[in-house]
Amino acid sequence: MDTFPPESKAARNGSSGPLDGVRVLDLSAYIAGPYACSLLADQGADVIKAEPPDGDNLRQYPSTLPSESRAFLGVNRSKRGIVLDLKQAKDHAVLLKLVRDADVLVHNFRPGVPARLGIDHERLNLVNPRLIYCAITGYGETGPMKDKAGYDQVLQTMTGMCTLQGKRGGAPEIIYGSVVDYYAAALLASGVSSALYERERSGLGQFVGVSLLRAALTMQSARMIWAEGESLDIGRDMRSGGVTGIHPAREGYIYISANTARFWKALCAKTGLDALAEDARYDTVRKRAQHVAEIVPKLHAALTTHTALEWEERFGDEVPCAAARQIEDMFDHPQVLAQGIVGSFEHPVVGRYRGVAQSIRFGRTPGPAPFAAPVLGQHTDSVIAAVEGNSDSAFVVRGKSQS
Repeated sequence: MDTFPPESKAARNGSSGPLDGVRVLDLSAYIAGPYACSLLADQGADVIKAEPPDGDNLRQYPSTLPSESRAFLGVNRSKRGIVLDLKQAKDHAVLLKLVRDADVLVHNFRPGVPARLGIDHERLNLVNPRLIYCAITGYGETGPMKDKAGYDQVLQTMTGMCTLQGKRGGAPEIIYGSVVDYYAAALLASGVSSALYERERSGLGQFVGVSLLRAALTMQSARMIWAEGESLDIGRDMRSGGVTGIHPAREGYIYISANTARFWKALCAKTGLDALAEDARYDTVRKRAQHVAEIVPKLHAALTTHTALEWEERFGDEVPCAAARQIEDMFDHPQVLAQGIVGSFEHPVVGRYRGVAQSIRFGRTPGPAPFAAPVLGQHTDSVIAAVEGNSDSAFVVRGKSQS
């Protein structure tokens, strides 16, 4: 798959991944497209991120880091970074040369933009018929809203997520954390992998389309059911009545899940509320939801006897639960460390930092070690030298630029 000179690839320590030899051109910005490409890089793909001269706008997002956006670092690991102004003939020609030997191209331009830039699927398919061409859009490639800009929280609000997230009878609430973007990234990475697999049989690339609208509704597939003859205006809230949820303890808060008969009985036993477990009025999730006003005050009174962390230990494996923590607590959490989720990175400007290192574990082909997100244009000269046939150019060694 990779016909570039070997010295033009990022030298990465560790084993090969299942996507070793796959080259990805990442023209996307913000979160969904870039993180999809990082997921591919986790699996061994060689990813080149091409940014316009003013950079991915995510670089400008608020951050306590003085020299780089925390968000940009978090969604662009293990990529080489170049700057291309696709409105300039010289840079457009460089991209076409990269496309000839690429396996995947990802962008998040609105549907009409690629044709204006000369990088639409039809044109690039003539350059490389084996190319997997991926477009991530706000609302899809067709329809009355196809040209609108789409953003995570816009789609959350549009698709009912915020209404259902809010308290009953209250105002809609945003779900923070860019959940639609990240889910769209997972869909795109999965779609790319499937298209690459199919290409092994057909020898041909294809178009792969993912939209934030599609992602937001796919996330709600358990709610998006409307049976024939059923009223449309029905309850679609899947919350189980108040027992399962976050509760205050003597210090801190703890989430408790007690939907099954086994976990409900264990919760009652651990909190000294055995009488509730024996009461037939509360022996199903539905009944407990109907009597939540009677149950929850008793549960809260019992939880005041210990801190959230103490309850977490007391419940152990018998009651699914978690003390509410801050994200900072995850860097050194023993389970996170045991899973090797967090790694250490060296960045040319930020210096050493810790972050998510890999999202999927493969037993036989675990993939190479990750490296830091690039500074703007960090590898432009070496990539262009490689694509022009200058095999003397060096690239990334252990995540540090040698060019």
